[in-house]
Amino acid sequence: MLRIHREGYSFLSVLLIFLLGINIAGQFFSITGFYLNIILLVSVFIFLFFLQFFRNPKIKKITNNSKVISPANGKVVNIEEVYEDEYFGEKRLLISIFMSPFDVHINRNPISGIVKYYQHHKGKYLVAWHPKSSILNERTTTVIENKKITLLVRQIAGMVARRIVNYTKVKDQVKQSEELGFIKFGSRADIYLPLNFNVVVKKGDKAVGGVTEIGRLN
Repeated sequence: MLRIHREGYSFLSVLLIFLLGINIAGQFFSITGFYLNIILLVSVFIFLFFLQFFRNPKIKKITNNSKVISPANGKVVNIEEVYEDEYFGEKRLLISIFMSPFDVHINRNPISGIVKYYQHHKGKYLVAWHPKSSILNERTTTVIENKKITLLVRQIAGMVARRIVNYTKVKDQVKQSEELGFIKFGSRADIYLPLNFNVVVKKGDKAVGGVTEIGRLN
């Protein structure tokens, strides 16, 4: 059975009412049967597209203090050393995961620990894979720390994404693989790790949020 994420309830309800209104209006204005069928088919396609976007499939959540788990579903598009200047002020290992409109858009905590820092930044809506999107686009920054590691997760809005939801607050105790937030309609998640982090994914891999192992702690 298809489960729908709570972030989709209001949007899907409004969309359903809107599409029903269009179809009823078509009958009211005596549009011919052929065009009514076209309107109906297009309406069903639109609704099913957004329905799958808000799906919330069951996963076998990973809980392992020696592993870092992917914060998002999507394709690993970048692995490189970069200077992280918002929180760490030093070089970090960046892993970027691109979420297409067909991926599950729930974001999850890569580790268990304490939320040490959180900030929401307003910004532009460049395509999510643009190199400057991590510093120019609307985004959130969440830093999680435990006894073994401190890492940063950045939710980045894309060209179509217009709303980032984040469920964390500073000093929250969060659990690995539980929900961190949700990004609507195509986006990217970045995770910043220590330079000596033992990465097990590679560029081009498909990741599943809350399930796929990003790497192991040394």
